[in-house]
Amino acid sequence: MQKATLLYRLLIVVAFALLAGCAAVSSHRDASVDTNANANANVSSAGAAQSREVTLLFTNDFESAFDPIPAYWNPDVEYLGGIAHIATLVDDLRQQEEIVFLFDAGDIFTGVLSKKTQGVVPMEMMITMDYDAMVIGNHEFEYGWQSFARMKDRLPFPVLGANLFYADSALPYAQAYAVLEKQGVRIGVIGVMGQDAGTAIIPSHIRGVDVRDPAASIKPYVALLKPQVDLIVVLTHQGKTAPMQTDDEAHADIQRGIEAEIKLAQAVPGIDVIFSGHADSGTEEPYVHPDNGTLIMQTYGQGTRLGFLQLQLENTQGNSKIASYEGKLLPVVSNELPPHPVVAQKLAAFKAQFPELQEIVCFSEQRMSRIYNEESDLGNLYADIIRAEANAEIGFMPSGALRKDLPQGDVPLMDVIDSFPFTDRVAELDMTGQQILRVLEQSLTLERGMLQVSGLRVEYDLSKPVGERVVSVLVNDIKLQSTAVYHVATVEIMAQGGDLYTAFKDAKRRSRPDARFSDVLTERLRQLGTLVIPTRGRLLPQP
Repeated sequence: MQKATLLYRLLIVVAFALLAGCAAVSSHRDASVDTNANANANVSSAGAAQSREVTLLFTNDFESAFDPIPAYWNPDVEYLGGIAHIATLVDDLRQQEEIVFLFDAGDIFTGVLSKKTQGVVPMEMMITMDYDAMVIGNHEFEYGWQSFARMKDRLPFPVLGANLFYADSALPYAQAYAVLEKQGVRIGVIGVMGQDAGTAIIPSHIRGVDVRDPAASIKPYVALLKPQVDLIVVLTHQGKTAPMQTDDEAHADIQRGIEAEIKLAQAVPGIDVIFSGHADSGTEEPYVHPDNGTLIMQTYGQGTRLGFLQLQLENTQGNSKIASYEGKLLPVVSNELPPHPVVAQKLAAFKAQFPELQEIVCFSEQRMSRIYNEESDLGNLYADIIRAEANAEIGFMPSGALRKDLPQGDVPLMDVIDSFPFTDRVAELDMTGQQILRVLEQSLTLERGMLQVSGLRVEYDLSKPVGERVVSVLVNDIKLQSTAVYHVATVEIMAQGGDLYTAFKDAKRRSRPDARFSDVLTERLRQLGTLVIPTRGRLLPQP
């Protein structure tokens, strides 16, 4: 009897335990349902009327301009730019604003530290600054398409190129798009490089990659992403090649414009924002497409400005739209922004690996400046040097290859290599007078700036039609003969017909010792010791 009573009591305890467990499970499920209901209510409420503020920051054509640039054209500012200073500005804005995305519109490579490390340094800077996405620019092929195919995997964020494919195949070279989300705001970001930009690099460095039509390439991705995200942002690297003149923001006559972006917005409905690169055409405020409202922005490049676009997104019945916006280019005034400690430390560590870059190569009596659409002191000097290296009659130097002025005073090796940071070798050619005339006429289209010359005196008239602008040409004071053959020295991008100078491809190549122009340049400057402004009067405009 006692055993039965004990068993009965145990059964009662077990029953209560089971009931309690069921109640607990039921209670947990009810709470879960309530949580989901609240979440759904919040989403519904947001879809009905909630307004959200999103801040988009961007850079373009940074081109490894890691150090501040003397703003000699601006009397109110001593220095602009510098990677550690722009990083501080980005961090300040992240602390001030609730939702911030950071993008880059291409050309992170170029410059001596990039060259020394095959692109590692600029990538490390971007990792530290926590970029969200970038598009591939033409200078990402600086060390060959195979190199960048490997290097882009180093980055923890999307590296985009929707219209880049391995040559003669349907195999994508890069990721086409990504969906980014922060605090419930979703952005579909697509990247595209222009076909013209694909010609602004040594042809053999990009020969393994096809650059296909930008509009046709991104249209299906815009249609795919539009219902899934709050914003469509397209990062572009296209349009006419930038002048690469330090003070280009002060010269409206050489700025290349954003016509390519305007046409893209027209051709592909549904794009909310375009951040562009390659042309370095600063938009002090967003351009608003008159037909579809697409907002278009671009900086002047070289990290002197940080692009800023703040949007008020309004949700109506589950669809987001831009209710209002504020856009501007924020000057990166180096004197007013303390360097970001982590970025500055990382940059210093990389520089310390190459102490030879601080070696003084020569002394310059005056600043050696470059000018994109005219004869320039730096252009004359470098055209003279390549001509002398080959003992040629004529030297050609593309304006777009000159990336930094040489300072007045002591000139360190870093500045020398940064002034011509490319891997081009010296090339020697036999060219007829007719081929040289074709080269000069192409130069005078100003599509890629005015070709700098040595051994020539060229009179030209830009008011005449394209192809008829050369007035007269003297080769070492003797009139150019169309059937005569001349010994010409230039750099590899020209010799391969790059930068639209196809006439060089028809010339006969001479065999010569293998030498990079940057090495030749350094040795020649050492030999000169003191630099003097070369004699002007080689490229003469006629009224």
